Amino acid sequence: MKTTEQSSNYENLDKMTTLELLRAMNAEDMTVPMAVGGSIPQIEQLVEGIVERMKRGGRVFYIGAGTSGRLGIVDASEIPPTYGVRDKFIGIIAGGDGAIRTAVEGAEDDWEQGWQDILKFNPTAEDTLVGIAASGTTPYVIGAVKQARAMGMLTSCITNNDGSPLAAESEVPIVTVVGPEFVTGSTRMKSATALKLILNMISTATMIRLGHVRGSRMVDMELTNKKLVDRGARMIMAETGIEDYDFARQLLLQHGKVRAAVEAYRAIK
Repeated sequence: MKTTEQSSNYENLDKMTTLELLRAMNAEDMTVPMAVGGSIPQIEQLVEGIVERMKRGGRVFYIGAGTSGRLGIVDASEIPPTYGVRDKFIGIIAGGDGAIRTAVEGAEDDWEQGWQDILKFNPTAEDTLVGIAASGTTPYVIGAVKQARAMGMLTSCITNNDGSPLAAESEVPIVTVVGPEFVTGSTRMKSATALKLILNMISTATMIRLGHVRGSRMVDMELTNKKLVDRGARMIMAETGIEDYDFARQLLLQHGKVRAAVEAYRAIK
């Protein structure tokens, strides 16, 4: 039996008080980061491969169904505002964008559709495909990874079961076994938490390695709201020693990015 389908470590959930439920869920959740830590060598290998390919124009595709697909889309959608990089991380979900909000029954069982959905983006051998599936058995994802590897793309997967068909098809399998779910089989819980942590690690480490962070600051973030403009102005002050907040803010708005504002200021000093 798949680990993700094994019975919960807790019985009689329906007899627990709210406090008991919350404490037990929290105790289970605390085991997830340790499990993710065991996959760091594989995550490192994947990030190194992505960085080299992105330097040559490559992209990263996340593909999944249900919760897994939604997590990939969330991570990909956060890259442009956070790092000012567009069309480098692309999330694809079985059933199309409508499946982000409403389940599309049977979409994950189509062996061919995953690759067809990727072909819409004209993939090349410089691209990377990361298949996301807690079970490791989703046909939509496995079929896409198999085709991508055949055409020379770097392929990886994130799954929560040992010995899965998805891992067998992936060049860099990331297998993080978090144990039985608190609610038996509900992989939107611990399994999904592990997937989210790993996706954050992949995209964040890649963006740092590609120079979109200076020190610990997001120097290429997009100024999409007042909070980010304020953050950017303070970043400029910290980076340059400027003490006048209004001047730093004006510099930021004039040049559009923290990096550009700092470079322009230093050029006239």
